[in-house]
Amino acid sequence: MSQKLTILFDLDGTIVNTAPDLMNAHNYVMKKYGYKEKKLSDIKKLAGKGSKVMLTKSLQGETKKNNDIIEEMTKEFVDYYSKNINKLSSLKNGTLDFLRWCKKESISMAICTNKQEHLSIDLLKKIKIYDFFDYVAGGNTFNHNKPDPRHLTDTIEIIGGNIKKTLMIGDSETDSNASKAANIPFILVDDGYTEKKSNEIYHDHLIKDFIGIEKIIKRYL
Repeated sequence: MSQKLTILFDLDGTIVNTAPDLMNAHNYVMKKYGYKEKKLSDIKKLAGKGSKVMLTKSLQGETKKNNDIIEEMTKEFVDYYSKNINKLSSLKNGTLDFLRWCKKESISMAICTNKQEHLSIDLLKKIKIYDFFDYVAGGNTFNHNKPDPRHLTDTIEIIGGNIKKTLMIGDSETDSNASKAANIPFILVDDGYTEKKSNEIYHDHLIKDFIGIEKIIKRYL
């Protein structure tokens, strides 16, 4: 059945501030392997494309890195992070009220994230918003992920949505590029997990957080 409206959400940096827990997992692995630890501001620039990419980017310039070490470090990262996924993470301002409003308005919602699927589901459950979503598409759910538009279009198809009645909300150029390629309106969350500034990322709407976002969504209902 075609939905009234579908909203696709990125996860890290969009609806949940996960950077503190990502930083702790990152620094645990870095310290264990003898590399430099990073600050929170660094992690926000490194996150967004999955744990392996984050660690690879973090190790740029290091002389003693190789692919085997990165694979090993990624496994260590995921193991540590999965056990400490919701120690310091928190919802973005206004998120819970917005999700409740969407449910009331019969808006269908799904997650499209490059975070591994099982980690995404676990975080959503622990932060107590999992039941709001009709589907969770992680970075390993399909054979492709953002910025590939099929990450979005496959999710829309699975939940019975209509691409012409779909919006994407994210915090980075990865989300923006996927949305643009899928021809879906894109709402950018400012101060996201990216090295780019908001004026360098294509978007239809820019928000600081989810307080008052209903005004934008009503235009598409």
